[in-house]
Amino acid sequence: MATLVHELAHARAGDKGNTSNVAVFAYDDASWNILRRELTAARVSQAFAHLGADEVRRYEVESLKALNFVIPNVLAGGVTRSLRLDPHGKTLSALMLGIELSDSSLF
Repeated sequence: MATLVHELAHARAGDKGNTSNVAVFAYDDASWNILRRELTAARVSQAFAHLGADEVRRYEVESLKALNFVIPNVLAGGVTRSLRLDPHGKTLSALMLGIELSDSSLF
C-alpha cells in the first residue's frame, strides 16, 4: 500500500512570475526522515511534468523539518499571462501532498 505525502506532512505554495515553490513540512522526526529519503526532486518533477515543469530544485531546511521545491515554468506564464483558474499555483500544494511514495514498509 502506497504512502501519500499528506500522511507525513502539510504544504504551502507560493509563486514568483512563472515559478512556483512548494514547501513541505513534516509532522514529526520519523516523517522528516522518510520525506528526505523519498520525496526527491526527480519524483516531484515527475508529478508536475504534465504542467510543464522543468528542472525542479530541492532545498532542505532541517531546523523546520521542511523541504522547499522550486518548480520553474509550471504556472503557464504566471499571474499576468496565465489562463488557468489558479495562476498563482496555490493549489499545487495539493498536488504535492498527493504524491505517492513507496509502500507502507516506510514505517
